Amino acid sequence: MASKNQNKAPSSPQSKYSVDEVSVDKRRRIGNAKMPPNGGTRMQTRQAFSVVNGGQDLPPTTAPPSHSGSEGGIVEFSKEDIDALLNEKLRIKNKFNFKDKSELMGDYIKRLKQCIKWFQQLEGNYVSEQEKLKSLLDVVEKKCNDMESMMKAKEDELNSIIMELRKHLEALQEKFAKEEADKLEALDSLGREKDSRLEAERLQASLSEELKRTQQDNATANQKIQSFNDMHKRSQEYTISLQQYNSRLQSELHATNDTLKRVEKEKAAVVENLSTLRGHYTSLQEQLTSSRETQAEVIKQKEALGSEVTCLRGDLQQVRDDRDRRLLQVQALSDEVEKYKDCTGKSIAELESLTSKTNNLESTCSSQTEQIRRLQEQLAFAEQKLQKSNISIMTTRSEFEEQQAMIRELKNRLTDADSKILEGEKLRKQLHNTILELKGNIRVFCRVRPLLSDDGVGNDAKVVSFPTSMEMLGRGIDLAQNGQKHSFTYDKVFMPDDSQQDVFVEISQLVQSALDGYKVCIFAYGQTGSGKTYTMMGKQGPPDQKGLIPRSLEQVFESRQILEAQGWKYEMQVSMLEIYNETIRDLLAPNRSNFDAGKQYAIKHDSNGNTHVSDLTILDVRSSKEVSYLLERAAQSRSVGKTQMNEQSSRSHFVFTLRILGINESTDQQVQGVLNLIDLAGSERLSKSGSTGDRLKETQAINKSLSSLSDVIFALAKKDEHIPFRNSKLTYLLQPCLGGDSKTLMFVNVSPDPSSVGESLCSLRFAARVNACEIGVPRRQTNLRTTDSRLSIG
Repeated sequence: MASKNQNKAPSSPQSKYSVDEVSVDKRRRIGNAKMPPNGGTRMQTRQAFSVVNGGQDLPPTTAPPSHSGSEGGIVEFSKEDIDALLNEKLRIKNKFNFKDKSELMGDYIKRLKQCIKWFQQLEGNYVSEQEKLKSLLDVVEKKCNDMESMMKAKEDELNSIIMELRKHLEALQEKFAKEEADKLEALDSLGREKDSRLEAERLQASLSEELKRTQQDNATANQKIQSFNDMHKRSQEYTISLQQYNSRLQSELHATNDTLKRVEKEKAAVVENLSTLRGHYTSLQEQLTSSRETQAEVIKQKEALGSEVTCLRGDLQQVRDDRDRRLLQVQALSDEVEKYKDCTGKSIAELESLTSKTNNLESTCSSQTEQIRRLQEQLAFAEQKLQKSNISIMTTRSEFEEQQAMIRELKNRLTDADSKILEGEKLRKQLHNTILELKGNIRVFCRVRPLLSDDGVGNDAKVVSFPTSMEMLGRGIDLAQNGQKHSFTYDKVFMPDDSQQDVFVEISQLVQSALDGYKVCIFAYGQTGSGKTYTMMGKQGPPDQKGLIPRSLEQVFESRQILEAQGWKYEMQVSMLEIYNETIRDLLAPNRSNFDAGKQYAIKHDSNGNTHVSDLTILDVRSSKEVSYLLERAAQSRSVGKTQMNEQSSRSHFVFTLRILGINESTDQQVQGVLNLIDLAGSERLSKSGSTGDRLKETQAINKSLSSLSDVIFALAKKDEHIPFRNSKLTYLLQPCLGGDSKTLMFVNVSPDPSSVGESLCSLRFAARVNACEIGVPRRQTNLRTTDSRLSIG
């Protein structure tokens, strides 16, 4: 389709965009639009406003206008420019001057295409940046997990070291208890001997201590003299370095002034970012609270380790005190031995035994002193490890906070990118719909139903796929047949997992046009069993299974209540009919005997493009509940049957018509709108459906009417002078929708069943031809209120 290929955005190299601003050197101006020839040679200059995602205004420029047909670059548009472009109206003095009108229309369409190209390029950039941010977020989260596992490993290592120290301390205490018992036995015999030696050893110790203090005082005096000399030398060196530093300061002063100027320029940018940072302040406070809680837990663990170290120090002090006490006891025993030698004449053998015991006790004391020294070394090592662990915890915490800040920033940027992508997609759809309305094309939506249990699924069963490129995402569909891939592009493509609500959102604005005074026609086309009736009518039961017809009626009546507050009053009428075997049947007839009576209904079109069906039942409705009741009544009367392809196959074309008349009491304005919702019978092949008897006649009539519809579409695509609308009742009834001033949308329903790939390919090709048809620009039916304001449209 020509219009689709022209909307493809040219590929551009990937570039990084800031979330809050777009580089100024890439902004361009919208060229001055030329006025029509009969309006003179005066040019209207329109400056470009702020870029949509930047929010900054550019100064006016006197550069020459850019040509709308240039392919050298993509012109950027602001929100105000787009609104002005959408609301721009053609001003032609002579409405019969078709040449000027076509030139203005072509120029307007070119500018719209330029705007769509820019949005497609911007959307691609946002998606690429979103993918980069997601990958960076995954890397950061992985790094945080690694840091947490490392902290847990270090904590387990410290716990194991503390447990080993406790076990070693318990062993030493047990050994010490045994040695203490042995010493108590020797205390009785050595008590008196130590008293005699104690005085002599105290005198010797005091003299040795005085000698050591004197030597230490002498050494400290020498050290002070040496330190004073060193200090004097350092002061001289410091004076020289101050002089050199002063000269460097003078040279750096000029550089600082230059830096200050740059800092002032950067300050303006920082002030702009300050407003965004304030928005993150609340979230940062929450993160800070959680970080403080984590820090409190770490401090508690640190205090617990400190208390354990304090206990170890207390135990060590107790061991030292016991050692000193035993040394005093040994000395007392030695003194007593000397007294016993002087006072009593004990034998030399007893003295030697006491001496040997004394030596044993001294060796035991020395071994205990060595053990105390080793404990002190282990304690110092444990304190060093504790200090290192504290430093590691602080470093890890700071890194963790930095990673958290980076994650928050990436999430914020990702959220902004998502919102801008959604806004750009919404505006792209609006511009695309505007182009289609100006060209008068029939819009085509494609919907693929899910695979069912009855479908023949094999190893190569997937015959329908959807392209993932930015240009084709949500608009393209690929069908594989005999190893050959066929690609199609429509206005919208719905995947099997899309809900009824997703489908209705896309047509809600079209339904709203009926209240604005437009003729709207939506019909579903496709082979039997492809999901047409489900799309249009839905299923009874859960609200999410409602089809387009019930949802459209709910929206119409809800919008009517809103518009009544603005002075509008609406009258609505409903009619429902089916075309069965080229015969019109009234589904709202008071009794069904009319079906068998052979009553004839005539289709008539007036000069205003309105359609009337003679003797058709038309009922006034005031709420969606009334219409729902009528829909259930019509569904019971509609012709359905069972075939080999579908348990409940629609054997007729169902046409629902809602006529709307709106009057504004304050302005005396009157609008007339029509909403036609049509569920066509499905095309089928006799070889697959196995129809016989009445089903065979129904199949032939359905295929004939659909073939007539194809002939009409082909004639419209070729722009033939004669369009064969009268070849069937269906095409004659749809003549205002296919060849008039109506807003028309076609749903092509496709089955993913591999056995139906041939029929699916025919449906997609027919839909592509429908999408290329131009039926004229939609016209709103509005006028001033007359004395007789009855509905006159059909």
